[in-house]
Amino acid sequence: MDSMDVNKGVAAILVAGIAFFITGMIGDNLVSKTPPTKVEIKVGAPAATAAKGPSGPAPIAPLLAKADLAKGKAFVTQVCAACHSFNPGGKPIVGPNLYNIVGAPHDHEAGFAYSAALEKFKGQPWTYSALNHWLYKPSAYAPGTHMTFAGIQDNQLRADVIDYLHTLSPHPLPLPKVTAAAKAAAPAPGKTPAPGKTAAAGPSALDTRLADANIAKGKAFANQVCSACHSLNKGGKPIVGPNLWGVVGGPHDHEAGFAYSAALEKFKGKPWTFAALNQWLKDPAKYAPGTHMTFAGIPQPQLRADVIVYLDSLSDKPVPLPKAGGKK
Repeated sequence: MDSMDVNKGVAAILVAGIAFFITGMIGDNLVSKTPPTKVEIKVGAPAATAAKGPSGPAPIAPLLAKADLAKGKAFVTQVCAACHSFNPGGKPIVGPNLYNIVGAPHDHEAGFAYSAALEKFKGQPWTYSALNHWLYKPSAYAPGTHMTFAGIQDNQLRADVIDYLHTLSPHPLPLPKVTAAAKAAAPAPGKTPAPGKTAAAGPSALDTRLADANIAKGKAFANQVCSACHSLNKGGKPIVGPNLWGVVGGPHDHEAGFAYSAALEKFKGKPWTFAALNQWLKDPAKYAPGTHMTFAGIPQPQLRADVIVYLDSLSDKPVPLPKAGGKK
């Protein structure tokens, strides 16, 4: 081996050593020397913050055992009748006729254009359980459904409605069996007062009801009921009825281009005052005979006020609410 080969070998070793040294320095600067934080993982019950409410409807059988048929009928007449007919041979409105719906197939009305979302249920019966899940949240039961109704989150009210629907038949489907304990827990018919009401409570002035209004209840009702036929957001498009953003204080014909009924022509240009909305929401057919509005109305004065106050909030410049005891 000559000296040239020896020099090359030594040089190679020196270059490798220098490269290793430099690489080590760079690595020390790139990697933090702070020891990692100790992470403690506990196995057991989930954290309290992760707790959520029920992810679906409560079982229907015990609820049907104590269902209030009158409340179910009132809800159907007040809410569902906006989009459905309920008499034998009734024609569809927005949705199909619902006479004899319980136990019938999902596509029970021949000729009705059901959404593609309901195709997978074609021929399957509307059992009590199926109706319970559908009415809890239609969009979850059949994603993509044309049904804009948000659903009935109140378990007992949903059972009341299903109980009433099952009576709309020449041969009602028997109610599911429940335990004797569940039957014993059912309240006596006609003895349950409306929430927040007592038999001795008398009517109050509109101003007082507006001053005492619960905007959260008004919003819940509007989202659950009114949104089936109306959009509520600014610039929203009409559905069956006009958009309701800015309706309070606006003229009766506030949405340009919307085909209002002839029954509302006599109110053209007149503002939707609190008093006018109160009368309209109480009984649309009486306020404007011949109106296209199929909604039966809100008979409860305070709930009506709650809804009006919420509608008033849907505006860039809400109309000032009256003070309790003041003049309308």
